[in-house]
Parts: sequence; C-alpha cells; structure tokens
Amino acid sequence: MSSNIILGVKKEEDPSENRVSIVPKDIKAIIALGIDVNVEKGAGVKAGYSDEEYINSGATILENINENTSLVTSVNAFYNNNSNFIKNSFVISLSDIRTNPEITKTCKENSISLFAMEFVPRIARAQKLDALSSQASIAGYRAGLIAATSLKKYLPLMMTAAGTIPPSSILVLGAGVAGLQAIATTKRLGADVTGYDIRLAAGEQIESLGAKFISDEVPEDTETKGGYAKEQTKDNQKTQLEFLKEYILKSDAVITTAAIPGRKAPILIEKTTVEQMKPGSVIIDLSASSGGNCEYTKLGEIVNINGTLVNGPNNLSSDMAYDASIVYSKNIFGLLEIIMEDKQININLEDEIIDAMLVFENGKSRIEG
Repeated sequence: MSSNIILGVKKEEDPSENRVSIVPKDIKAIIALGIDVNVEKGAGVKAGYSDEEYINSGATILENINENTSLVTSVNAFYNNNSNFIKNSFVISLSDIRTNPEITKTCKENSISLFAMEFVPRIARAQKLDALSSQASIAGYRAGLIAATSLKKYLPLMMTAAGTIPPSSILVLGAGVAGLQAIATTKRLGADVTGYDIRLAAGEQIESLGAKFISDEVPEDTETKGGYAKEQTKDNQKTQLEFLKEYILKSDAVITTAAIPGRKAPILIEKTTVEQMKPGSVIIDLSASSGGNCEYTKLGEIVNINGTLVNGPNNLSSDMAYDASIVYSKNIFGLLEIIMEDKQININLEDEIIDAMLVFENGKSRIEG
C-alpha cells in the first residue's frame, strides 16, 4: 500500500460548471510530489477529459472520493453546502467566503482547512497561482467574441464593391485582466476599440494593444496595494457616470469588467443611458455575478431595452472549459509545489502565499471579520 498523500478531484456539483480542477496532463507531476490522485468518475467529461485519460496518466477513478483523502481540489467546492465534505481535509477551491456565511459554517462543522484560490497575493512569486487572472483572461476573450456575434454589424472595416463599411466601435470599461483581453480580442477582429479605467497606469497597457485610452479626472490614489481599483466616493461616481455617458452612446458595443473584490460591482451605466443608446447596441456585463456595472443587468439573462441588448453572462470561463481547466489546474499545481515538502504536507505560515490563501485552518477562521 502506498503511504502517499491522497488528493481527490471533485466532480463539480454546479450543473452550469463545465470546468474540472485538475487535468490529466498534470497528474504525473502531482504524483512526483508524493501525492496519489483519485478522480471522481466523470469529473472531467464536461471539460473534454475522459476517465481513460486520467487512468492513463496515473490517476484512479472512484465513484466518490473517500475519507482517506487529505487534499480535495475543486472549482467551486461549496456550491452545495450539503455535500459530503471530507472531515479534516484540505480543500483547494475558488470560493465566495467573503460574502457567503454558509462556507464558514461548513468549514467549522467539518474541521476543513481551506485554501481559497481567490486569495492569491499579488506578488511576483505567486503569479503562477493566480486563478482569478487566468480565468478572467478567458472570460475577457469570450466577451469579445460575444460582442462580435451579438452585433448585427461587421467588426472590421470592410471594403466592398458596394461601398466601404466602417468598423464597429467597442468600448471596454475596466482594464484589468478581463478588460485587456477583451480589448485585445476585439482589436484583433478589426474593431475600433476604446478602453477606460480610473487607474491612469492602465492607460499604457490599453494603448499598447492599439486601443484608445480615455480617463476622467480622478484622485491620484485610485488603486489598492493589490493593484485593484478602489471604490469611489459618491461625487467621483457622479462625475464618472457623466463622463462615460458620451462615450457609451457613441459605441456599438460596451464590455464592462469593473469589480471590487468582496463588494458589489460599481454602477458605470445608468438606466437612462441604456435607454438612449442606439438600437442594435450591445452591453456585455462581466460583473453581472457581483451585481453588474449596468443598472439593467440581470445575471444569466439578455434584456432588450429599446433595441439595446444587455447581456449579463454567468461564468464565461466555463464556456471554454477545456482551456480554462488547463490553466486552473496549473494554478493549483503551483500551490501544491509550495505546500508539499519531502512528500508530506507542510503548512509554513511564514510563507506569505500560504498565509494569505489559508483562510481556514482545522475549522478555524484565519481572516478578519
């Protein structure tokens, strides 16, 4: 019998989730760390990975991961709080622990140690673990494709025998990872792209992709230490809305990506602005899951307002599950490399990555509030 640590790969319980937390090509590298890998039957099928691929890579297929499992990996382990959680295990997953008290209850009742993948610190050494960025990049790419297929227009300039058709105008609000990928994607497709961000430092990144950069007058201190945009004052928000309205009304499609970790998404497009947009215009709101940047956004729905479509997609990364799973699996492997030492789990809280990501230890919270 092997005395290795056992890692269990959960089959996602969310019916809308197509991703899997570990892909077959990473199994051998995980085994080399001194970890045996058990995969729940069918865990990778929706992402495009068969049970046979896992077996051929050295994993074992089980109907359900069992109580001998030390490490449990998942995309969203806490979708169902009545799931059979392995007591005293380490769970590695994305979570919404900041806003969902049920997760705290589940961790306490099952003495779970939780590595929350959204708590990866913004430091150079942790970049390969950055699941939020890896998934946001895919969502931004997907949003660009949705813009292209939702408009009843060409994206690029087209010269035809019947005349020249001008390029579509795309406005991307928020130049984080998702926004920059949306800019790059729509620019590659030939659109006339403009990017907006309250962080002036984002301007160079927007312009490096060939897009125009716009910014209103904002206070200098608009960025957190982690590189995220700060929540604005009411006066600043009002100025921001007035500034953006002009550009929104001129655009064929608007992709919004602005988010504040652990908080409701800021409103960037008011109802009155949507009502004045050109018929046939499109809004794709990537912040729909945290309330939306547009006042008309409804999560998982496309709302038609006077001919303008307001799309509030849910979990766009899941739409591209094959590649999304590859990068997420690499993110988790990066953490496994840090916590495994001499083929045993070693939790060194002096490591700033472990300290930031281990939000529950043996059922006890390590985060404030």
